[in-house]
Amino acid sequence: MDHTTLDPESFDEAPDSATEAADANGTTEAAQHDATQHEAPAHDPAPAAADAASNEADAAAPASAEGDDLAGLEDPLADSELAAALDRIATLEDQLARANADHYNLNQEYGNYVRRTKEAIPGYKESGHVEVLEALIGVLDDIDAARQAGDLADGPFAAIATKLEDTLATRFGLSRYGAEGEDFDPTLHEALMARPNPEVEHPVIGQLLQPGYTMGERVLRVAKVLVDNPE
Repeated sequence: MDHTTLDPESFDEAPDSATEAADANGTTEAAQHDATQHEAPAHDPAPAAADAASNEADAAAPASAEGDDLAGLEDPLADSELAAALDRIATLEDQLARANADHYNLNQEYGNYVRRTKEAIPGYKESGHVEVLEALIGVLDDIDAARQAGDLADGPFAAIATKLEDTLATRFGLSRYGAEGEDFDPTLHEALMARPNPEVEHPVIGQLLQPGYTMGERVLRVAKVLVDNPE
């Protein structure tokens, strides 16, 4: 059996070789680590862009949800304002219709008033004439009595009296009626006294006590007479 004789110097050299190998390996790993550190910045930008888009979407999502909530809150308010506006329009339309009806009724009433006034004008004029003539009848009685008594002779007063009677007759249709011998008419004459008269066949005016006056066909004052009745 062979026994190998080991040289003590080989033991001294072996550790040096192992140390050199370890140093070489360490140098290699350091070089690889340095290379890795230098190559790290050259990574793919796609994940970063995706992350940014996701963050933007997450940030926008609450805002959109908040906007939807606000829209949901605004819709009832808008509906309420629209309903109020429609109610106001309906109220104004009703008021306008009532105003138009009132205006129409007022026009109708005014038209009827104008028509009635025009129709009543002749009656008003006649009523005014009647009042004036009735006030003058007493004056006309005095003039007639003075003429019958002979106190109204020719002169200025006689001319004025005649002019007054003519004016009332032409302008207002005033006329005096009643004379002895006329037929008695109870609608025109008022019998204050009566006496029998064999010479008459029906009642006639025996004596005119007070003349009557008419304005056209309207009797202003009936004549007061004494009636002669047949026996």
